Amino acid sequence: MTKEIYHKLKNDEHYYGDFGKQFLSNSDISTLLKNPLALHEPRPSSPAFLVGGYFHTAILEPHKLKSFKIVEASNRNTKAYKEISEGEMCLLKSEKDQVDLMTQVMLDNDVCRGLIQGSNVEYEQPNVTELFGNNWKGKADIINHDERLIIDLKTTSDIEKFRWSASKYNYDSQAYIYSKLFHGYEFLFMVIDKKTHQIGLFDCSPQFYQKGEKKVEAASEQYDLFFKNEEFDPKQYLTTETL
Repeated sequence: MTKEIYHKLKNDEHYYGDFGKQFLSNSDISTLLKNPLALHEPRPSSPAFLVGGYFHTAILEPHKLKSFKIVEASNRNTKAYKEISEGEMCLLKSEKDQVDLMTQVMLDNDVCRGLIQGSNVEYEQPNVTELFGNNWKGKADIINHDERLIIDLKTTSDIEKFRWSASKYNYDSQAYIYSKLFHGYEFLFMVIDKKTHQIGLFDCSPQFYQKGEKKVEAASEQYDLFFKNEEFDPKQYLTTETL
């Protein structure tokens, strides 16, 4: 990766904007596997993504928290929220308070704090690599060089079901992609339950990486078929299955 690409991908505006769209990413996996023609269509924001983003920022880049608009309203259907938000997805004050508490709980944990704030760590580091003939990007939440770990922060509504969530939300393909982006480093999920504030550290088995690899390979095949094969007519595409 050249310095120019690195510096552009460090900037969220470029990473998520037109420049970054020349690369595939783990967030494209689900679309490529289920509805390839929807690739690069704008994704609607959601409260869950907003809360997750605020949590990441609070842990890794607290100086950027001022960029979030906080609305003191009981929910997003109130007149006060609609007037203040002006159609923008905003964080409720109750959600901010919840994330502030989760942030404190995580940083009060000696193991988590040591992994997050070690002496040889980097935050929000991008990289690109070629997988199955296509260029892929990723941005690591935390790289702990002393432990040789890529650490990804997650929030969950039920930590006991995180194993199921990891498959549903393609965390397996994320782990595979990032293990290739940052070769030689293992992938670790650092998870906090939004309700109970229980913390879990989930490392990845060879089988987990293999499941992710199969998803990335299948997604790449779909991308090649829909976007690199000039003779392919998507109108003629259909799936077949025996029930």
